[in-house]
Amino acid sequence: MLFQTSCRRFAARPISMPLRAKITNPAMLGNASRNFASATDIKELPGDEPDDVVFSNKYGVRTVTLNRPKKLNSLNASMARKIVPRLQEWEKSQMANVIVVKGEGRALCAGGDVAALAQANQTGKEGQQSSKDYFALEYKLDHLIATYPKPYVAFMDGITMGGGVGLSVHAPFRIATENTVFAMPETTIGFFPDVGASFFLPRLDGALGTYLALTSEQIKGVNVFYSGIATHYLHSSSLPDLEARLGELHFKDSATLLERLTIINSTIEEFTTGLPHDQPISAPVGGLIRGTIDYCFAPQRDLDGVLDTLEGVHTGEENEPFIREWAEKTRATILQRSPTSVRVAHEQLRRGSDWSIAETFRREHAMAGKFMEHPDFVEGVSSLLIRKPRTTPQWQPSELSKVSNSQVSAFFNAEPTLELLSTADYMEYPHAWIGLPRESQVESFVNQKGNVSKAEVLEHFASTTNGKLGTKEKVSEILNRKAREVNGKLYWGQETEQSI
Repeated sequence: MLFQTSCRRFAARPISMPLRAKITNPAMLGNASRNFASATDIKELPGDEPDDVVFSNKYGVRTVTLNRPKKLNSLNASMARKIVPRLQEWEKSQMANVIVVKGEGRALCAGGDVAALAQANQTGKEGQQSSKDYFALEYKLDHLIATYPKPYVAFMDGITMGGGVGLSVHAPFRIATENTVFAMPETTIGFFPDVGASFFLPRLDGALGTYLALTSEQIKGVNVFYSGIATHYLHSSSLPDLEARLGELHFKDSATLLERLTIINSTIEEFTTGLPHDQPISAPVGGLIRGTIDYCFAPQRDLDGVLDTLEGVHTGEENEPFIREWAEKTRATILQRSPTSVRVAHEQLRRGSDWSIAETFRREHAMAGKFMEHPDFVEGVSSLLIRKPRTTPQWQPSELSKVSNSQVSAFFNAEPTLELLSTADYMEYPHAWIGLPRESQVESFVNQKGNVSKAEVLEHFASTTNGKLGTKEKVSEILNRKAREVNGKLYWGQETEQSI
């Protein structure tokens, strides 16, 4: 089951240490355990754009600035070929303490340059192979970031979708601002949520990841922080000062990565200026809509079961009108997506909860190769991004009922061949302690402690997070949605959580 182990994955954080004292996974041990595959083929080519990525050094900070603002910094092979060797160079440099990635203009990165890929695919097998090679390069870069042995900070200031998610969401520090717009919109273009989505979406609270994958729904601003997609929330005006301050940090040569992450975490917290008072936790992250998402997209349901449950919520006269309207809209949205993409994405998240970070990128590369051979990718991209005016995609097959189990299985049966740039691997994010408390942590504390009041729960998590901004708001929302109070004591599980 997709989320069956979520309650065991992250126990409540100890008060004295933010993470286990011993770190044994290779991603966190530094250069000594990182065995690099050959990267001599990753170098700039004559046709690459000269200034699509800008690198800068200031004291201990090394900054990667994506610099295609007119294209919302969409990621292409030219950019990836520049970033990979620079990250490898900085990994070996004793002068490089912190890596910062950001975007020029109103996006970190709005995704991969899929229009170029779709146009290449139309030239035949050679073009399809070129597209497959791009994904190989992108996923190597994403895995390098996911296992990078130095602190990596992503400024998710602006649009952060698709390929931009791969550059940011696996990092230990992911900073949302009032401008952040997050989404995984791949099913709208006949593709699947990639860039490691198989790993990070199933590890979000509840059924939120499945909902985001199937609907391409956007999460904005502070709700990106509350969802756990971002680890911090800052006003965008604070980012330049934070970047400068990170450059001034000094670490002892003997400092472990954990110690460095702890210092950087405290530094980022110094720049928090409060949460927007007029933007409480809202759908799809919290509230009644969120409760309905967990019900409709529950891991025990197959895709047809999800759609049937949404239909039942829509037609249930006992449900609130806005809940019924949401269910109708959500079901219609899923049915508009590529039927093949939706079925593959649903199965992907079911399987991805058991994949390691390295296996994720290797398997996603094999899946991407199959999609490059499928007509829906070219049709989806052409309909929505190339043709003017936009047209309605003509999917093949055109209905979910016509996508067979064998067709879905074919996307997962292809043998992974991608060679990553390092052997580093893990089953859970080693830096998961940095963000807000998870629902599973709150549930574990309430159940294990027993006979506990809401005030005691809030006090516990305020203590274990050192008073982290947003902790009170998120834990309160979780308790309001998931627990019931009897004589001042909390019990996990609502007796009448939803009339549905």
